[in-house]
Amino acid sequence: MAQLGTDKEIAKAFLEAGNVVGIPTETVYGLAGNALNPDAVLTIFRVKNRPAFDPLIVHTDSFDKLNQFVTDVPDQARQLAEAFWPGPLTLLLPKRALIPDLVTAGLSTVAVRIPNHPLTLDLLRSLDFPLAAPSANPFGYISPTTAQHVADQLGDQVPYILDGGPAGIGIESTIIGFENKVATVFRLGGMALDQIERIIGPVSVQTHSTSNPKAPGMLSSHYAPRKPLILLPLGASPQPNERAGALVFREPFGGIDGKHQRTLSPTGDLNEAAKNLFAHLRALDALPIDIIYAEPLPNEGLGWAMNDRLRRASVQ
Repeated sequence: MAQLGTDKEIAKAFLEAGNVVGIPTETVYGLAGNALNPDAVLTIFRVKNRPAFDPLIVHTDSFDKLNQFVTDVPDQARQLAEAFWPGPLTLLLPKRALIPDLVTAGLSTVAVRIPNHPLTLDLLRSLDFPLAAPSANPFGYISPTTAQHVADQLGDQVPYILDGGPAGIGIESTIIGFENKVATVFRLGGMALDQIERIIGPVSVQTHSTSNPKAPGMLSSHYAPRKPLILLPLGASPQPNERAGALVFREPFGGIDGKHQRTLSPTGDLNEAAKNLFAHLRALDALPIDIIYAEPLPNEGLGWAMNDRLRRASVQ
């Protein structure tokens, strides 16, 4: 079972070793891992039993560090950061390549914020990397607002939970992005709309997804390659085609040029497959082919998540 405590040095040691820990914020408790380490990020998904590659929020401790993770900070984003950080506001900004695709679900933006909790801010200042930290609960469950909530839900999978007392706000951060220079709220949360609009004026609100920034179903085209992708039925094979490519789980298909195929995991390791998914899709999209066939993954573990992404990327 997880150890609960207030020693940030213990939490730091676990994080530097690639483990995940529970951390307090002013909104809810987070399940934190090194945002620059794909294996640590993959552990977050596995521990939460997250059913899709929902983008994660990256936490840092100062505005000055943003330039390490993002390529641009629009004026409105800068105004909001100056007004409300540290605080319950998450900004969607164009990411640098340093941030793994797994963190952003393949999107070109990364969700970032500075949490307003003294223990976690001290921890972040002591680290050489930012933290990816969704809520520290199994997917679909009530978000935790105390360290004990985290222990009750994930205590057998998390070595340490930094106990910062009850969360001061108790709901997740408000998420706002700036696509096409239009300020848009993608999740209502701990920062009220009127507070935001007092700083930057009226904002657009898209709230049909209330759980995830840039949520699947809201931005499904972001997962799709430019070339048409056909998700095959389980066990099916495509017809021979010189102008086709294929994304396969373990073994290449017959009838398609081997140079036009990408294998997610020759050993059948779903964790390895998950880490390769977006990169392989991108590589196939760059090939001189007309169509991409994708083989479904086993519906277990992260296979559910990868099949979800492939369905969203496929021709409907």
